[in-house]
Amino acid sequence: MKEQKRIILISLITGAVLMVMKFGAYFLTNSNFVLTDAAESIVNVVASSFAFFSIYLASQPRDENHPYGHGKVEYFSVFIEGSLIGIAGLIIIIKSTYSIFYPEVIHDLLLGAVIIGITGAVNGLLGFYMIKKGKSLPSITIEADGRHLLTDMVTSGGLVIGLLLIYFTKISWLDSSLSILVGLYILYTGYKLIRRSVAGLMDETDFITVSNVVKVLGEQRRDEWIDIHNLRAQKYGNELHIDCHLTLPNYFDLNRVHEEVKLVDKLVNNNAGITTEFFIHTDPCLPYCCHYCSMPNCPIRSEAKTEDIPWTMDKVMRNKKHYE
Repeated sequence: MKEQKRIILISLITGAVLMVMKFGAYFLTNSNFVLTDAAESIVNVVASSFAFFSIYLASQPRDENHPYGHGKVEYFSVFIEGSLIGIAGLIIIIKSTYSIFYPEVIHDLLLGAVIIGITGAVNGLLGFYMIKKGKSLPSITIEADGRHLLTDMVTSGGLVIGLLLIYFTKISWLDSSLSILVGLYILYTGYKLIRRSVAGLMDETDFITVSNVVKVLGEQRRDEWIDIHNLRAQKYGNELHIDCHLTLPNYFDLNRVHEEVKLVDKLVNNNAGITTEFFIHTDPCLPYCCHYCSMPNCPIRSEAKTEDIPWTMDKVMRNKKHYE
């Protein structure tokens, strides 16, 4: 968590410095187009502040009130960030629409373009770095903050082009018109972040992560693991919680069952790339399982194995044994 806090702190300090630069460019140019970038920079600072707190809270150990830990707060952080971005987009659209009918004089556009270009480049470099770190740690908060900074880089790039276009064409209404387009893009970015946070809070399946877990289980499957089904997953920050049913030979004693469950846990945690907590319900095999069971020298086999059933997402997530 120390690295996550350090990354967010860098983002927070950088965002505050760039915010001052962008508002300086706005007061210099009096351009609504520049104001779109300056307004979004406020969101960067506020969102980074909340992200810093959420990462601190997510790092706290589980307790009686939070038996699964505090990782879900990261989704709430992303929700706040997306909401703030959406509000900024709406404000930009409203002000720019007003300025189409009541235009203001703009000036020093070249100097403003240089300032915005510098801030956009800094945000782009920081954004790419944070997305990379967010995926490797993993941390949805850092990744979301990085994607937000990339959005800021894109809008800053468009802003520089727009300012140059306004400067050379002398068409003043372009300032507000382009601002509206940027505002709509910012609004869409906010929607995507909100959508992602709600998906996490509602425990929507992360198909990429879960399919990777299923792939690891399938590729290193043991003969003793006859069947896995009713697999469900929840993400709590950078941890994954999985519960599933594992079918084992019915003549295994309790110690052997416990060892097999531990092997499943160890296999996934060593190879799936994400810290995973398992809650495994074990089922005894039945005669109907024999036709796809690979257990050698089975003393209770009622028929020979005739079928291989690969473990795929659609099969392991069903709440049924594979013979049903």
